[in-house]
Amino acid sequence: MSLAIGIDIGGTKVAGGVVDENGEILARARRDTPHRSKRPQVVEDTIVDVVEELRAEHPDVVAVGIGAAGFVAADRATVVFAPHLSWRDEPLRDALSKRIDAPIMVDNDANAACWAEWRFGAAQGDSDVVMVNLGTGIGGAILMHGEVIRGRYGIAGEFGHMQVVPEGQRCECGNRGCWEQYASGNALVREARAMILANSPVATDLAARVDGRADELTGPIVTEAAREGDPTSIELLAEIGHWLGIGIANLAAAFDPGTFVIGGGVSAAGELLLGPARDTFRRRLTGRGYRPEARIVAARLGNEAGLIGAADLARNDSTP
Repeated sequence: MSLAIGIDIGGTKVAGGVVDENGEILARARRDTPHRSKRPQVVEDTIVDVVEELRAEHPDVVAVGIGAAGFVAADRATVVFAPHLSWRDEPLRDALSKRIDAPIMVDNDANAACWAEWRFGAAQGDSDVVMVNLGTGIGGAILMHGEVIRGRYGIAGEFGHMQVVPEGQRCECGNRGCWEQYASGNALVREARAMILANSPVATDLAARVDGRADELTGPIVTEAAREGDPTSIELLAEIGHWLGIGIANLAAAFDPGTFVIGGGVSAAGELLLGPARDTFRRRLTGRGYRPEARIVAARLGNEAGLIGAADLARNDSTP
C-alpha cells in the first residue's frame, strides 16, 4: 500500500494526515498555526513537527504534500503570498526538503481540495470540475481533463475577486464589487448584523440568539436559525445562493465544466444555499435551453479535503 502525508495549512491550524490510495486517513496530527507576525521558519518548524509525528507511526510514506492557503507559484515549490502567514516568495519546498527525507509537493489548498473531491468525493466520474469554496471569502480551483489548471503564474482559481457589481462593495483586495462581497460567509454575516443593528423587526430571532450583540453573530448561527425555520435567515441564505448562481453561471461560460462542487463553511447550509443557486444559475446561464447544464453539488469530504488532496497529489507526483 502506498501511503502519503497531506498537510493542510490555514490561518488557525496545521492539520496533517497519513492517507492511503483510497483517500482514507489512517492517522491524524494537528497543531495551532503560529502567529503570522513571526518568522517564516516557525511555520516550517510546525510542519516538520507534524510530519515527524505521523512518520513515527507510518515510516513508509512515499511523499509529503503541502496545501497552503495562499498564492503558490506554478513551480509548486514557492509560496508567493500567504495572507494569514508571514510567507512572501517563500521557497517552501526547498526549505522543507532539507529537513524531511521524502519528496515534497506544495500546492494551493483549494487545488488540493478540488483534486480530493474529484478522486474520492462529490465529483467522481467527471473529468471537468470547478470547485468554489465559500468561507470568509471565496476560493476555488479548476480541473480539466483530469488535470489541475494552475495558470501561467500558479494563481488560477481566485474566483472571489471577479468583479460582479461595478463600483460595488469595497473588497479587502482593494477593488470594488468582487464576487466574495456578495456570496461569502462575510457577506452573509455583514447583512445579518446590519439588520440587527437597524433594529429590524424581521431580525428578532437572530437578535435573540446573540442577546442583541450583533458583533457576536456568525454564519453558523444564521444557518442554524434557517434550518429551524427563521424566515429572515432563510432569505439571507437564499440571497447568498442567488449571488452564487450568478458567479457560477459566469464560470460556466468560461470553463464549461460538468460539475461545480461547492465547499467551504457556508456550504453547510446545504439546499438552503444550493437550491437558490441552481435557480439563478439556470436563469443566467449563457445559451440556456440549448446546452447541457452542469451539476451543482455540495462537497463531500469536508474540512479534510485539503489534506487528502495534498497527500494524493504528492503521491501522484512521486509515482513514475
